[in-house]
Amino acid sequence: MTTNRFWQLNSRPEGSDVSGSLSLESEAMPAPAEGEVLIKAAYLSMDAGTRMWMTEREDSYQPPLELGTKMVGLVIGHVVASHDDNFAEGDLVRGFGQWAEYSVVDPLLSGLVKIDSGVSDIKQHFGVLGFNGWTALWGIQETAAVKAGDNVLVSAAAGSTGVLACQIAKILGANVYGLAGGPDKCRWLEEELGIVRAIDYKNEDVAAELAKVEGGINAYFDNVGGPILDAVLPNMALYGRIALCGLLAQYEGDGRGRGPDNFDQILMKRLRIEGFFSPDFMDQGERLTVQLKTWLDQGLIDTPFDVTEGIENVLAAYAKLFTGGNIGKVLVKI
Repeated sequence: MTTNRFWQLNSRPEGSDVSGSLSLESEAMPAPAEGEVLIKAAYLSMDAGTRMWMTEREDSYQPPLELGTKMVGLVIGHVVASHDDNFAEGDLVRGFGQWAEYSVVDPLLSGLVKIDSGVSDIKQHFGVLGFNGWTALWGIQETAAVKAGDNVLVSAAAGSTGVLACQIAKILGANVYGLAGGPDKCRWLEEELGIVRAIDYKNEDVAAELAKVEGGINAYFDNVGGPILDAVLPNMALYGRIALCGLLAQYEGDGRGRGPDNFDQILMKRLRIEGFFSPDFMDQGERLTVQLKTWLDQGLIDTPFDVTEGIENVLAAYAKLFTGGNIGKVLVKI
């Protein structure tokens, strides 16, 4: 009988290294119950936000995962068995499954959708046409209300969402600045994406470099929170907008962190800070995808992929999200 390998969450990780909290397990091939679908994974998406699900926090948009259960994550794959009339064997689908070779899902609870197999690279359903693309577009256009001529700053600018936020802000006519770790990433952002300036937060004084931006930062797309947010706040323009979609610098332990030391700048600069999560715009996915696919087809937007092969190498791929070892979208090919 064919077996299924999967990653199991056994304990709550303390730091960014989660390897001691998960184990690779095997089971007999699972069978979908009535209303469920069995998916053979082609790619697993590695997303930093899932680190929060490993904690005990009850106030996130996703309740904590129970210990002793399979680790949850986004999956692209093909339906191999279905007990749901909306999905047939062979359908290419995307949804929240497990870090596993095969995932059994409830289509409604997992947000399972059929995706276009005609796209030249199906990985784009995890890139430009996926949640990262949706998040970048929503955060830049809706939450931060970016318009032509704005000075826009993006943190984690070489990451899976950041690279797309930079490009979308450029498409909208903004002057784009990025924060990334290391000279190679910064060079890539300037030379390949064509942003105005990439600041190396590991080797440069972020606050001092941002102070050189004439007129200040009108809109900040924040993926990280923490000390970087503290450096940005005094350099925001009056009536600036901050779209907060991630707290990468604060995901360790229980993920709570602390508030910014420069909190007073929110008042002094009359800033608007708004947090947003992907469930906020799930119902807009079709509209967002149409816009993103138009830009993709026009060659205005793209994303690099960092692909690791094999279910056994999931943790090595996941670690890149917290060590800065990637440019673009981190995937595991199954």
